[in-house]
Formats: sequence, C-alpha cells, structure tokens
Amino acid sequence: QVQVRESGGGLVQAGGSLSLSCTASGRTFSDGVMGWFRQASGKEREFVAAITWRGDTTNYADSVKGRTTISKDGANNTMYLQMNSLVPEDTAVYYCAVAALAWRPTMKSTYSYWGQGTQVTVSS
Repeated sequence: QVQVRESGGGLVQAGGSLSLSCTASGRTFSDGVMGWFRQASGKEREFVAAITWRGDTTNYADSVKGRTTISKDGANNTMYLQMNSLVPEDTAVYYCAVAALAWRPTMKSTYSYWGQGTQVTVSS
C-alpha cells in the first residue's frame, strides 16, 4: 500500500520562504513522477510543480516559476519544495501526489496517490 505524507507548511510573512517535504512509502515508481498541487479556499486544485522519480525532469507552474525549486532525494523517496518570495496568493492547502508514469505531470488525473495536504498561509 502506497502512503504519501507531506510535512512543513505553516504561517509565513509575505516575502518569506517556505520548505515542504513529501515522502512516499510502500512502493517505488522508477518511471513515475511526484508532484505538488495546491488548493485555495473556494478554488480548484492547481498544479504547482513536479519532478520525475529519477529526478531528471522538472515542471513548474508559471505562477511559481523562478521562485520555486523542486528536488528529490532518491535514496529516501522524498521530494522537497522550496518556495521563496511568497505572496498572499500562495495561501492554500498544498498536496503531494505520486504517479506510476510521468505522462502529463501537470494534470491531477495523472496521479493515483495523494497525501492529506498541509496548510500554507502567507500573511500580508
């Protein structure tokens, strides 16, 4: 059974930085992808960033590109998201997701396994 668990999150002031991590256990996906999505109150869940299981390819949403870095520790099946220059619009519940195949990594439907989410609140 695959388990996905996020950690990090919390309250941050605008302009600050935040790090999130996600660990997947129970199975490895050598051709898969791990991704971050977020959902603000009253809005649809949206793509943030993704990285292949091998760590050789990354994707970023335009809204976070240039101030966000996604990385992966292959030995521990752990993914990290570093976000800088945070703005109130980054406030959301952030979800980690895992897919067996890295096809269309920006789409929610690609992912079969999801974490419970972690709240990120950016104060102005």
